[in-house]
Amino acid sequence: MAVLAPVNRPSRPLRRFLRNPGGLIGASLLVVLILLALLAPIIASDPINQNIAERLKPPSAQHILGTDQLGRDVWARVAHGTGISLKVGFGVVVLAVLIGVLVGLLAGTLGGAWDNLLMRVTDIFFAFPSLILAMAIAAALGPNLNNTIIAVALVSWPIYARLVRASVLALREREFVEAARALGAGRSRLMLRHLLPNTLTPIFVQASFDVGGAILTAAGLSFIGFGAQPPTPEWGAMVSETRSYIAEAIWAPTAPAIGILLTVLAFNLLGDALRDILDPRGRD
Repeated sequence: MAVLAPVNRPSRPLRRFLRNPGGLIGASLLVVLILLALLAPIIASDPINQNIAERLKPPSAQHILGTDQLGRDVWARVAHGTGISLKVGFGVVVLAVLIGVLVGLLAGTLGGAWDNLLMRVTDIFFAFPSLILAMAIAAALGPNLNNTIIAVALVSWPIYARLVRASVLALREREFVEAARALGAGRSRLMLRHLLPNTLTPIFVQASFDVGGAILTAAGLSFIGFGAQPPTPEWGAMVSETRSYIAEAIWAPTAPAIGILLTVLAFNLLGDALRDILDPRGRD
């Protein structure tokens, strides 16, 4: 009698994700945005090319999203701006996670005076409204895209420091950590091999939310002149450049604004789904 091979079933987190409509919508939107960013040089024209004779033209077969006040193709600028916005979002989160995780690990592991010092520094950053502090940092560094990433990251890392420190304080008295200490593991080994891997779940969930928030903050900085500068096709800068023409060319500021909306929505839906999936109290 033949023995049937067991059928490989999707893992529990994957099954939860496939049953989460918000997560599926967010993932679908993110895939579309990534494809648009990768294919922009192929499917869209030069986003900086100007043609004053074609200024403020409504959507048509030639310009599917119309043109702006300088005759530039809005679709081309939105398509190329997708990659810029994703670069900003992921760049901010990577930098913020690196800083926050380091501070949180050191504070939670070392304890005592070091913990107090590092957490007071973290509290100082929490004391300022994030957008105002980011404006100040961006103004000091100079208005450009790379400085925008640095400015937003420098106001985003404290939440990761708090998350990691709280996890480390809960973990450092657990049996596996005590066993590692008994076997002679030093502080660096404890942090990197035993504590850090067990703090990744809350970091991952928080990061999925923060990518959208970073894109929104960076767009806000560009809108008020502290971020990307013209003619860079960054969505916030595009809205700022075209807002004066909204009455006669509503498509020019609306298209990049919708891009911001959909991108932030995608990451928020993904963040909600990941929080539900990775919640240890969840059930199938």
